[in-house]
Amino acid sequence: MTQDQWKAVEEYVVDRLLPADEVLSAALAESDAAGLPQIEVSPPHAKLLQLLARSIGARAILEVGTLGGYSTIWLGRALPEDGRLVTLEYAEAHAEVARANLARAGLAKVAEVRVGPALDSLPKLVEEGAGPFDLVFIDADKVNNPRYVEWALKLTRPGSLIVVDNVVRGGAVTDGSGDDPSVRGTRETFDLVASHPRLDGTAVQTVGGKGWDGMLIARVTD
Repeated sequence: MTQDQWKAVEEYVVDRLLPADEVLSAALAESDAAGLPQIEVSPPHAKLLQLLARSIGARAILEVGTLGGYSTIWLGRALPEDGRLVTLEYAEAHAEVARANLARAGLAKVAEVRVGPALDSLPKLVEEGAGPFDLVFIDADKVNNPRYVEWALKLTRPGSLIVVDNVVRGGAVTDGSGDDPSVRGTRETFDLVASHPRLDGTAVQTVGGKGWDGMLIARVTD
């Protein structure tokens, strides 16, 4: 199959299962207008994240990597009225777009955008006793994914889910001899999940308009 066919199937799924949503469309448009990179999750993947959050009855969600807040809106909508979401974004310019998009979605009081390197923000969350979070979605720089997972473990509870995006990387994840730091970070993440006594995980390959990739999903066991 070709990427055009993958994209056609994705469009079919969106057409059948994901009704048009002005708020989400506006979030994408505002992100594009601000010059943000078009690397947000696809609509079907965003809906999967939302369904995962709803299926575990999530009341608190942590996101590492906000961008324009597209996935943040999907996750925020999975929460109950008294739920909370903390999302970490490196760039202030991205965070400004995300805050506006979240306000338009009616989630300004639910979602908190924190700016700065995630490896600085995560220890602060631990110090504040901000956890436990029921779901952690990691979609930031891939080099630091193992560290993000380690911090996620300090901020979750038994039964929480940790989801890491972009773990197939067009198949490059199988190449242990390459020097791509994102691939190395991804492989380290797989090794961490495979060996950690508190994690039980799997990964799924995905194809679509954004190409060939996948998500790693791990459950915190104790």
